[in-house]
Amino acid sequence: MAKMSLEELRQLRDSKKTDLRKRDAEGKEIQVIVGMGTCGIAAGAKVTLDAFINALDSEQLVDQVLVRQTGCMGLCHSEPTVEVIVPGMPRVIYGKVDAVTAGDIVRKHIIGKELLDNHILDRPAADIVNPK
Repeated sequence: MAKMSLEELRQLRDSKKTDLRKRDAEGKEIQVIVGMGTCGIAAGAKVTLDAFINALDSEQLVDQVLVRQTGCMGLCHSEPTVEVIVPGMPRVIYGKVDAVTAGDIVRKHIIGKELLDNHILDRPAADIVNPK
């Protein structure tokens, strides 16, 4: 490995601090939860996850929004799926979320407090998921 200058080390440190802030859940009431089950990954959820992180970076929302992953949400036909939780708004699950839609969710839902009606899904009914 090549030697790094003091300035390069400082830039690396700052970059890693920013990466750690993205993962810190403390004080973040807004959440974006990306379904990363095998069905989601096969449908492009990794690209969707990266798009959310990039959009939040460009809007300088890293300290207000927690992006996290979950397993399959049971909506495999609509992958990639994303749940968005914003205080004062209903919890929403969006389906078929590509990189462009991820940017729209950040700008319209998280910032503008407006739902993207054409991508909204819902969870399966409890009696279907847990038959008695």
